[in-house]
Amino acid sequence: MTQPVGRPRDGRVDGAIAAAARELLAEHGYAQLTVDAVASRAGVGKAAIYRRHPTKQAMIFAAVMHDLELATPPDAGSLAADLAAVTHVIVSSLSAPPPGVVPGLLADVHADAGLAEAFAGTFIKAERDCITEVLDRAVGRGELPRRPDPAAVHAMLLGPIFAWLFLLVEEPERLPGFAADLAAGLARLLTSDPADDTPHPDSTPAPAPRGHLGT
Repeated sequence: MTQPVGRPRDGRVDGAIAAAARELLAEHGYAQLTVDAVASRAGVGKAAIYRRHPTKQAMIFAAVMHDLELATPPDAGSLAADLAAVTHVIVSSLSAPPPGVVPGLLADVHADAGLAEAFAGTFIKAERDCITEVLDRAVGRGELPRRPDPAAVHAMLLGPIFAWLFLLVEEPERLPGFAADLAAGLARLLTSDPADDTPHPDSTPAPAPRGHLGT
């Protein structure tokens, strides 16, 4: 096996870079952040940053998204309570970075295949794993006859919260109540009797009749 070349990474430098990036994001915003400013604040050379992060965007991702803790919440005893806990995790993780960071970073993520892969394999995977475990718990309790598509349930939880924070720009103090209502409504949808024709989140919608919008 090939041995690594050069000195081992210094974890203190990693921490200083991440802390400097978070401080400067809070002070100046996403668009104005520069690698030069982070290097100066962290007390390191730019080369030290670029050895760790190939781009500014990768540095910001590591500082504010990559290390967010997204452990599955403890079993709360019901699907509704578990979904409420998951929405709390999602709200906390999306609200933690300074304003404007998440939308700016996501725009750049989708323009960089490597960063997009890292985002999907860390932050998105952690959220998806939370949701999958919660749905499996509900199947085990007998609340659900089978596990719905975790991707669809993830979208149903994440989409409205993202819209509230970054598209509609509603009052942040109302978000916890909105998220709680969202979790309760989704639990009712998932556990509803299929005989009542309620759409299931992993079902394929019927095509729209011709002559309507989009034709």
